[in-house]
Amino acid sequence: MTERVLPLVVRIERAAPPQRTDALEAAATAVVCLLDSAESEGRWPQEVAEWQDGRIRKVVRRARGAEWRRALALPGITVAVRTAEVRVHPPVPLDDWPRDLARLQVSGTELTDEATPPEPGPEDVVLWINPGLEMTAGKAMAQAGHGAQFAWWGAGEADRAAWRERGFAVGVRTAGPARWDALAASGLPVVRDAGFTEIAPGSATVVADAPWLRVGVPEV
Repeated sequence: MTERVLPLVVRIERAAPPQRTDALEAAATAVVCLLDSAESEGRWPQEVAEWQDGRIRKVVRRARGAEWRRALALPGITVAVRTAEVRVHPPVPLDDWPRDLARLQVSGTELTDEATPPEPGPEDVVLWINPGLEMTAGKAMAQAGHGAQFAWWGAGEADRAAWRERGFAVGVRTAGPARWDALAASGLPVVRDAGFTEIAPGSATVVADAPWLRVGVPEV
């Protein structure tokens, strides 16, 4: 079986970089859009199946100007969330990326938020980031994508249909220390990083929270 990785490309123009939370939410939504497209439309079936049977690795790269236009010309799905645009491409072999994606830079995704995002609602799909870890926006985007994938895997057909009607909207927030401890111990899905970049192997990075994931889980 071919080992594959999921490429995510975030548009970062010099004059107007996206807000960090917008980029994280766009990445998470893009991952779910790809999974839904593969299941409901039969797009890229072999690529997605081989990737999901492996380590569901995701790599975020940045593009601007002509680089972004070349990324748009390749097969994929573009998701826009407020100030951010992210394009997700079908999974590619780990050592055989398309040239126009391979040349893009991984570094340079140190994005920030100008304002504190609002508190999510009780019916929202929320991916809670570990407050004890320092991650670049690109790393956090990949982790949010993992969390969104866990939420998708845990959803039934009716849950997915309702989520689809909301455009697969996802909230991404950094939990306070006390909330993080409660979430991590609650039984909700926890993303643990493989440790390829930035953080130690096994680090808990994200907890995925959604109404359908809370069945039998203590309130936190």
